[in-house]
Amino acid sequence: MTKFGYFLGCEEHDPKELVRQAVLAERAGFESLWISDHYHPWLDEQGQSAFVWSVIGAISQAVSLPITTAVTCPLVRIHPAVVAQAAATSAVLTGGRFQLGVGTGEALNEHIIDSRWPPADERLEMLKEAVELMRELWSGKLVTHRGTHYRLDTARLYTLPDTPPPVYVSGFGEKSVTLAGRIGDGYISTGPTAELVDLFRKSGGAGKPAQGGLKVCHAADEASARRTVHRLWPTQGIQGEASQLLPLPRHFEELAGMVSEEEATASTPCGPNPETHLKSIREYVDAGFDEIYINQIGPQQDAFFEFYARDVLPRLR
Repeated sequence: MTKFGYFLGCEEHDPKELVRQAVLAERAGFESLWISDHYHPWLDEQGQSAFVWSVIGAISQAVSLPITTAVTCPLVRIHPAVVAQAAATSAVLTGGRFQLGVGTGEALNEHIIDSRWPPADERLEMLKEAVELMRELWSGKLVTHRGTHYRLDTARLYTLPDTPPPVYVSGFGEKSVTLAGRIGDGYISTGPTAELVDLFRKSGGAGKPAQGGLKVCHAADEASARRTVHRLWPTQGIQGEASQLLPLPRHFEELAGMVSEEEATASTPCGPNPETHLKSIREYVDAGFDEIYINQIGPQQDAFFEFYARDVLPRLR
């Protein structure tokens, strides 16, 4: 049976608000959590970008829901050995209810350490090596590593969960989805594309969970919801590789100025009609996702959770 979770947006909300939303999500009947991992927001208008590992620690003591990072980039900004330590600690704090979602990242977050942004194929190589290194560290053994992209000298993790955290791999193209099937314990995507879910399963992911996420905007009327989406997430209308390559929020703002309200909201259910939300979520169900995570855009969080608890989640189940 499909599970439905809530997607916490670190780009829009401060840490205390994220913890509060996690509590509201559990009360509303959501079964699990996604949380984004950014250094910068996409736009200055979004206004936040907390350190995700601190937030996970706080959430772990406030709710009993499983948590997945969607997604962490263990390539440049943070060495995979440090990500391994953070993930192991999160797994301990959550009682084993933590999944490490990983991907090849965006220059927006990673360039702060190294202005050279590796091409996509190289980042996939780095991700494969990073996942191998993290799993070796989760064994509890003393690890020295001399790889193509990473080096580690006599490192050992002492705080470890009973079972290593599962690694879910994000993928949006053939190469990354194939890699997810080969090395991942699960798959992560943000589009209801059945072909990618099938490719994941055929590439080694058969029997492994596939998680999908989408953004919505509940509001008193559709017009105001659409305006909120266009103000906060016009980046949804930016096509191509720009999301991986641009280094600063102001660059996204420049492109977002050319995105119409219609383009920004094309994939986002807006307004108070539950049928609109149900239709979009069922596209992910039909595409074969096992878990679906929903993010409410904008400040109307309390009304959103009431709406989903009353009018949406019961009908999905």
